[in-house]
Amino acid sequence: MKKFEKLISTAVQSEVSDIHIAGGHATVLRHHGRIRKYEEEIWTHEEVDRLVGGLLDDNQLRMLRSRQSLDFAVTVHCTRLRVNVFNSMRGLSVAVRLLPGTAPSFEDLNLHPSLEKICELRSGLVLICGATGTGKTTTIAALVERINQTRTDHIITLEDPIEFRFQSKCAFVEQRELGTHVISFEQGLLDALREDPDVIVVGELRERATMRLTLNAAEAGNLVIATLHATNPEDAVYRLCNAFPMEAQEEVRSQLASTLQWLIVQNLVFQEKLGYRLPMLSILRNTQPVKGIIRDNKLFQLESTIQMGKADGMFTRERYIKDFLNTREQFTPPSRAFQPSEEVTRERLYRSPLMAGAGNPGEAPARDSPEERS
Repeated sequence: MKKFEKLISTAVQSEVSDIHIAGGHATVLRHHGRIRKYEEEIWTHEEVDRLVGGLLDDNQLRMLRSRQSLDFAVTVHCTRLRVNVFNSMRGLSVAVRLLPGTAPSFEDLNLHPSLEKICELRSGLVLICGATGTGKTTTIAALVERINQTRTDHIITLEDPIEFRFQSKCAFVEQRELGTHVISFEQGLLDALREDPDVIVVGELRERATMRLTLNAAEAGNLVIATLHATNPEDAVYRLCNAFPMEAQEEVRSQLASTLQWLIVQNLVFQEKLGYRLPMLSILRNTQPVKGIIRDNKLFQLESTIQMGKADGMFTRERYIKDFLNTREQFTPPSRAFQPSEEVTRERLYRSPLMAGAGNPGEAPARDSPEERS
């Protein structure tokens, strides 16, 4: 762990974004987008095994053995890391992404300033949609941090994994990680609804039960922010409604029509003149015409409604590029916005000994996490 902590410290100072560790091979670093070998540091296969054993607790080790890979986040040497451990021809290998110590702002992410209006909502559902790797989680982190800075609310997040740790400011923020603090998003939502929430963040809508509870939470007067895999607004509404049996879909459409506030589909588009990618959004706002379209299941009309909804703050992808990306003069380079840094929060990460062996009866008590050991 000391060797790993030294490597992390050096990487932060050198503005390295990613580290790759494999047994018998030079450490590989990604520096300003380019891969290079760090020949001075070679890890033996046994050292990699000991590193993985030091990073994972007993529950995570069991998951690694059953899945052959494991994705998790951890704080090491005051730096937040997203880590993937996987089995390969060289034995266990480790891929590390160094994360910023604070959640980025809307300006850092080059997002349209109208998204700040989401942070004024007191209830309803906000869906952030898109494919894997398009920045949905980071956009939500910016939303949560703005609410944290400006409102005296109770924010509960359900994440997989926790990438950005929030330090409570005006708001009281409690974060729960799937597999570590809660067994499922469904259970986490059931818990959250009994914990006096104002804002609930759901890492991903996958299962029908999670979708139902998310709609119920929004209907009960909470602001719920969630992610969903979808390529356009019509696809997002279709996926959500058609996750339910036919006899329940009318009720679900009614719930969605009454609770949906914003539906954002996010992609990344490469800008030649800048040399990096920018978020490209399509934005649906839940106006009265949109409510009627959802209730009547005429989802094919959503695209034309967005095209005609400029006055209501709606954007098609094409209009977003034309009216925002092509007219804005300055953007923040991702290398600056996502530059690894030490976490601002120094709040202790603690695992109660009362939870030792939680999960399966009779299993051995879990070891301390790396954060607790350091």
